[in-house]
Amino acid sequence: MTGRTDRPTGGDDEHLVREAERIAVAIGRMFPGLCEVVLHDLRRPDHAIRVIENNLSGRQVGDPATELGLRRISDPDYPGVIQNYSNRFPDGRPAKSTSIGIKNAEGRYVAALCLNLDVGTLSPLALTLANLVATEVQHGGEVLETLRDRGGRELRSVIDSFAARRSSTPRGLNRDQKSELVGQLHREGFFETRGSAQLIADQLGVSRATVYNYTKQQSR
Repeated sequence: MTGRTDRPTGGDDEHLVREAERIAVAIGRMFPGLCEVVLHDLRRPDHAIRVIENNLSGRQVGDPATELGLRRISDPDYPGVIQNYSNRFPDGRPAKSTSIGIKNAEGRYVAALCLNLDVGTLSPLALTLANLVATEVQHGGEVLETLRDRGGRELRSVIDSFAARRSSTPRGLNRDQKSELVGQLHREGFFETRGSAQLIADQLGVSRATVYNYTKQQSR
């Protein structure tokens, strides 16, 4: 819900605040129920809140400026952006906040745009996601399987890539290169797929017995 105070008149400063108001409303409507967006008009510290979207704090339009707003009013050199600081709503819910000061052409703060994210709402989701991606520690990082296609398509791709890196075709590889390739395929688990030895033999233009001899050579 959006509310607005009576706007003071006044040139460029008012234009800045009105533009900030549009931004506050747009951001708030992007995160309904999750992020409170408050625009403080620092020209009127006693009635500073000009817009409040997704009211999670219970404050109202026309309420006074916060401590950060008062510091900016009294000190133009106060940091323009205070980002991702820990905060808390009146009912105790944790929040993550960001406060953005808006200066006029003379370097005075005329407004502040504040975002208060309800992290209490996100905590259960974060826990759920953590549990979802967690793995059992009992295997100590051991790779039990790889979710790869061990069929003919990947096998042919590996063979073709090996040959291409040597500016050759699979059948054009010399004996040592073919032996090296077969050893690589064996280590990577391609021989565990039924019929793979014959497919490798066909790709390399050798017999299946030769393929098995290559594996023995590579395992020595």
